[in-house]
Amino acid sequence: MTAFDVGLGGSECRLELDGGDHVPLPVDRWHEDANDADHVLLDACHGPTIDLGCGPGRLVAALVRRGVVALGVDNSPLAVALTRTRGGPALHRDVFGRLPGAGRWAHVLLADGNIGIGGDPVVLLRRARGLLHRRGSVLVEVEPPGCGLRRERARVGGGAWFDWARVDARAITPTAARAGLKPRWLVERDGRWFAELVRS
Repeated sequence: MTAFDVGLGGSECRLELDGGDHVPLPVDRWHEDANDADHVLLDACHGPTIDLGCGPGRLVAALVRRGVVALGVDNSPLAVALTRTRGGPALHRDVFGRLPGAGRWAHVLLADGNIGIGGDPVVLLRRARGLLHRRGSVLVEVEPPGCGLRRERARVGGGAWFDWARVDARAITPTAARAGLKPRWLVERDGRWFAELVRS
């Protein structure tokens, strides 16, 4: 069982940060079909796409319905099962472990705060960059302006602490630069912020 399985199971939950903040997790959105804001990411996917931390697979399933080759990756067996139930292929893997197609993906998705996976966004973006072909891009959801770059400890539902991070719309440019990437665009829709990152 992973930290996020409570939310994957459909129950309301919050991300508790070691500084004392509690961040509600968008559990309902995870389980719904892709919404208008999600289409900012989906519309930018013009070739094979890998979704790191795919959760219950709404983005993978939406891409498959569009005829885009897509693969979800998650360290939760429940997330993988839910993605497959929605008709999307998914693997139970660590996003930092061995993944198929390294160096050949057109796009890497990091949605729903997944830029925080592992607690070091630069390391994660370097990992994502290594999965891409030369003209590929990382499509990432970031926080609204205000939090900068924060590396934190977090837990869900009183469980074990793990490393997490947040990056806002202003901090994504210098953070991406350290990973050899730069924004092609940065856009807000319905209160959510997204960027497409390409090789610098």
